[in-house]
Amino acid sequence: MNRRKTAIFKAGLDTLYYTGAHRALAPLTCGAGIIFTLHNVVPGAPPAFAPNRILTITPEFLKAVVVRIRAAGLDLVSLDEAHARLQGEGSDRRFACLTFDDGYRDNLEHAYPVLKRHDVPMAIYVATCMPDGTAEMWWLALEFAIAAAGSIEVPTAEGSETFSCETLEQKYDTYETVYWRLRAMDEEGKRATVRNIAARAGIDMAAAVRDLSMTWEEIAWLAGDPLVTIGAHTVTHSALAKLSDAQVEYEMAESRRLIGEHTGVRPCHFAYPYGDAGSAGPREFALADRLGFATAVTTRPGVLYPEHGHHLTALPRVSLNGDYQSLRYLDLFLTGAPFALFNRFRKVDAA
Repeated sequence: MNRRKTAIFKAGLDTLYYTGAHRALAPLTCGAGIIFTLHNVVPGAPPAFAPNRILTITPEFLKAVVVRIRAAGLDLVSLDEAHARLQGEGSDRRFACLTFDDGYRDNLEHAYPVLKRHDVPMAIYVATCMPDGTAEMWWLALEFAIAAAGSIEVPTAEGSETFSCETLEQKYDTYETVYWRLRAMDEEGKRATVRNIAARAGIDMAAAVRDLSMTWEEIAWLAGDPLVTIGAHTVTHSALAKLSDAQVEYEMAESRRLIGEHTGVRPCHFAYPYGDAGSAGPREFALADRLGFATAVTTRPGVLYPEHGHHLTALPRVSLNGDYQSLRYLDLFLTGAPFALFNRFRKVDAA
């Protein structure tokens, strides 16, 4: 998100790649498989101000990813097959899964045709507020407000704070500052703040949800294809770690019930919204297991090792980030080397 940090991180990845260290480490770090996180698949280049571009790749890059993964000798499999392999059932070949979060319409319009053409399974974790039309995509509302204004006012406990958004650099700095301030808030405080920002900027959040989300009919149609797995992703797309025990159980169980009601298929796979350590942890992992989910995925970075067969509701994923649309980075990710270094060679992070 922060362009300076992204540049530094890319430099580190490039150093790892061009020294060949990733290839030397691969026998130790490649693991049994890898689950990729995706969100949006949209043609064309993003505008100059696009802080959420990290969530978006192009259909052309998606196709290239599929070809490259297969060329690297990995099987592209469904979550059910990944679950079986992690339990020691079936093939011991390395594998990859492609998973999409939230329930965006572009998954149907642009991702599905590419994957269908290449006979690749896909999983879509649906937050039920998306097809219900009640989602509050606060990260997009913040982007739209900053893009449209020369300044924005952000409510605070003392009144409000004004941020200048005249230049491109100011827009990015404002987004970065306000975004992380919002992430630190409780769910209701965050949503109330963004409603206020959106209202001041004349942003119609409900219209954005209608434009960007799949309908229940579209989700049900996709669920009818054996290549597509529909997983659960909560009701309100809330950071579960900030909710009470009862609220967390409701978010998990009710999203599964609603998806089953609308598609005829009860999900057995789950994704934690945001998915980082501050949004989901041991409490959520234990509850997902108790509720009977076969797998549940985080966004904690890493590949899958056989040891993850004992931690199936705390699985890591690797983001196919829109800032890293280069097969060079994909090659690095497939070795697992960057994540082994990041995790200090700890294979499982379920704490």
